Amino acid sequence: MKAVGFTGFGGPEVMRILDLPEPHAGPGQVRIRVTAAAVHPSDVNARLGVMAEHSPDRFPPAEVYVVGWDAAGVIDEVGEGVRAELAVGAEAIALLEPKLALGAQAEYVVAPADSVVRAPRGVDLASASTLLMNALTARMALDALELPPGATVAVTGAAGAVGGYAVQLAKAAGLTVIADAAEKDRDLVTDLGADHVRPRGDGFAERVRELCPDGADGVVDGAVMNEAVAAAVRDGGGIATVQGFAGATDRGVRWHPVFVYDRLRDTTALTELRDHAESGTLTLRVAATYPAERAGEAQRLFEVGGVRGRPVLLF
Repeated sequence: MKAVGFTGFGGPEVMRILDLPEPHAGPGQVRIRVTAAAVHPSDVNARLGVMAEHSPDRFPPAEVYVVGWDAAGVIDEVGEGVRAELAVGAEAIALLEPKLALGAQAEYVVAPADSVVRAPRGVDLASASTLLMNALTARMALDALELPPGATVAVTGAAGAVGGYAVQLAKAAGLTVIADAAEKDRDLVTDLGADHVRPRGDGFAERVRELCPDGADGVVDGAVMNEAVAAAVRDGGGIATVQGFAGATDRGVRWHPVFVYDRLRDTTALTELRDHAESGTLTLRVAATYPAERAGEAQRLFEVGGVRGRPVLLF
């Protein structure tokens, strides 16, 4: 089968089409004939060798690497013990762990049934492939903060994929949202539902305090501002981070590093996110589509910066 991957670390030029054996579904698994697979910044980190250096348990040495978290396509094999909605011929989306040659960017992927849900109705598969990894990360961040309806959450990186989903999920949960945005993204972030939009950058924490003198009840740091965002949260509040950062716990502030690995098989959460996409509560954003042969070009978008939504590879 055709897969997108690399055999050695380096620049976008190491990305290539690989010819790998077809996988087959075993008990508790489904196989998906992939139509579309989203591209994420973590794919770039994998290709550069950053994942291998910092997370060797999650990214062990291999002769061939296939990356990608999100696959969307049609189920064509079902193992024993799989729930009824995941039948052969059903359109589905899957959240995979991109380890060794097991990533999502391939013609066929095999996934635990717990990590697969029916695709959202009324949504094309390219758009559907942009949902699970980023939306689950946003969901986990908000779950970690445990904010009650009516509380205020500040979201950095609100125009990005994780931040945008965090804004929309926070509004669906009855929270007041203060979000950051560059001037060119103000309308986008407002349309996502943010109650207040403030300029992005190092002064964001002070701008939050202009609206909430005591600070927001919680922060989702999608922009990876780390310690620079700490002043935005009130005493005793929480900050959810997406790259493992945990700062000082002064003022009773709690840091919550979020790792999507921890809930790859949370079928209930994946189903709820699918339902949010189906109802329009979550906006699916495709930055651009590429044939699989142009995976390196898709990854270059993140090196240029300013990507809104996710590039998607088509198979």
